[in-house]
Amino acid sequence: MTETTTVKFPTHYDVVGSLLRTPALKEALAQFSRGELTATALKAVQRAETQKVVAKEVALGLRSVTDGEFNRNWWHLDFWKHLTGISEHFKESISFAGGGNKLHTAQLVDRVAFNPDHPFFDDYQYTQSLVPAGVRVKQTIPSPTLLFGANWHDVYDDWDNYLSDLAQAYHETILHFYALGNRYLQLDDTNWAYLISELNATEDNPEAHANFESQAKDAVALVNAILKDLPDDLTTTTHICRGNFKSTYVFSGSYDVVAEYLGQLNYDGLFLEYDSQRAGGFEPLDAIWQNNVHKRLILGLVTSKTPELELASSLESRLNEAAQHVPLENLGLSTQCGFASSTVGNLLTQEEEWQKLRHVIAVADRVWS
Repeated sequence: MTETTTVKFPTHYDVVGSLLRTPALKEALAQFSRGELTATALKAVQRAETQKVVAKEVALGLRSVTDGEFNRNWWHLDFWKHLTGISEHFKESISFAGGGNKLHTAQLVDRVAFNPDHPFFDDYQYTQSLVPAGVRVKQTIPSPTLLFGANWHDVYDDWDNYLSDLAQAYHETILHFYALGNRYLQLDDTNWAYLISELNATEDNPEAHANFESQAKDAVALVNAILKDLPDDLTTTTHICRGNFKSTYVFSGSYDVVAEYLGQLNYDGLFLEYDSQRAGGFEPLDAIWQNNVHKRLILGLVTSKTPELELASSLESRLNEAAQHVPLENLGLSTQCGFASSTVGNLLTQEEEWQKLRHVIAVADRVWS
């Protein structure tokens, strides 16, 4: 596969982030929760299972791999609760399509700040030690925009000061990952899908609509403050997530109401969910891409929620349709989300998960060969 664009990463095929936890890892987590396994013993299992899953990713032909998020229970909370000033908080439930889900989330207890002893740093270094030359480890962390709804007013008198601390904490965290060797980092973000839903719902309520427009502007400013003055050889991307729990979702709606804002984000790539009609058409891609030859849009046309394989001809057709808005060289293919945003995971087997990823690579090879 040859690439003539100036974009190197993300590649034309990529993995979003999380992978289904293995039986051995699930059993170790269950034993740990019952007090039958020490933290040290649990970490040993996590390391062993990470080594296996990275080896499978490399063997599959992925040029960027993740640790499957095997060292986390939740895709977001396990990062936040190890930043200075944030602790774990329990909420009653969040509504997913098909039912509710009890949710642990973040609570501010002090000013937010960088933590040089964050456990994700050790996990990254271990994963990095497993990959051969030419393969990058993609580090995934949750976007700070998801903390807009946290209890910031219990700690801060001023919203802008809160955003400034968030930006600084994230910027320092990313630079520390870079110092450890990371050259590919992704911010996973459900806030944009939330804003899509709310902006559509408030079309007839100007005051409420303006409030969500303001949140979108703040999100752009915060993210770009984090990305400012990062090293040139560091690739940063985002995944716009619509919710992922037991093969269900939370948000629907076209990207058109936030396309203008997504186009202002200074990422090198955006992973966009497009596995069903609930994401709308490709028309917003023009505004999201902004004729930026250095940016790649990765289309999540392959669902991670069900085991059935999409027709290759259909995927190729949809990619060609998207290429009417963004040059094919600036597009890529992936699953619409990871496979396990929590330890529970989606309703697929591990073999079905790998079949999905093989399918992504095979189709991409045909399209971009």
